[in-house]
Parts: sequence; C-alpha cells; structure tokens
Amino acid sequence: METMTETNDSQPPKQAEQAKPATSPAAYLMVLLMGVYLGILFSKSEVAHWQRIHDMFLFREAHMYLIIVTAIVVAMFSMQVIKRFQIRSIEGKPIKYSPKPYHTGVVIGGMLFGAGWAITGACPGPIYAQIGGGQWMALFTLVGALLGMFSYAALKPKLPH
Repeated sequence: METMTETNDSQPPKQAEQAKPATSPAAYLMVLLMGVYLGILFSKSEVAHWQRIHDMFLFREAHMYLIIVTAIVVAMFSMQVIKRFQIRSIEGKPIKYSPKPYHTGVVIGGMLFGAGWAITGACPGPIYAQIGGGQWMALFTLVGALLGMFSYAALKPKLPH
C-alpha cells in the first residue's frame, strides 16, 4: 500500500537542508595569502603609485595600459579554464558568468570611478597596497570608497538601472 505524507509549505526546511558547508580555515588562509601576494605585486609593479596613475591619465607612458591589457588577457584565459573544467568556488558552487545589461548608470558610475581613480591614484585593490606600504593618506581614499559604496547602496532604488 502506498502512503502519502502531507507537507506544509509554510514550514521551514529541515536543519540539514539549511546547513551550508563551512569554509575551511585553509581556504581563508589561501585567500589571505593571495591578497598579500597581490599587494606585493601591486607595490613592485608600481600599480599602487600615484605618479604612475597620474602619468597614465595624462597619456605620458604606457606602463599602466600594458598592465591593464595583461590583466584582461589573463582574466579571459582564466574564464575559459573555469568554463572548460567547470571549476567551483571555495563554497563548492559553480562559477558562472552572466553579463550585466548596459544602461546609463554604467556610464555615470564609470565616470565617477575614473574621476576617483585619477584624483586618488587608486582603484579598490591598490588602496590596501598603499596603506600596507605606509602611504597613510590612502586611508582617506579607503574612507571615500566606503562612503561611495554605502551611498550607492542607499541610493540604488533611485538610480537608473
């Protein structure tokens, strides 16, 4: 005889279903080491130096443009490897790329990002390398980046998307 069980959709899922696999301390350590490596790389390649950024925006030298193009090529190659071998995230989830739609907000945000980058000499990654390298004025850049991020979050419903 077949038995049927009645389910109530309003009940929360069982505890075992809700539990996410914990990220191991080794994974966090690897992320930290990668961050330290990138900070050293940013410092040694002078990506985190204000003068390099300034010279890039004035088209005085190609150093930064070559680094940016190299980063794009590495990212393209990495995405192909991720797709081909179906590599998963640290949490074990599939990594999927879905392009974001183009809209007016992208242009406005890009202009604000570029202006901030030109004035401060840092985009988000090098801020930490600058602070780690003893450039304490970068703390103001960090505060400005955080204020921008929180402002965007607060204004997001009113912005063009």
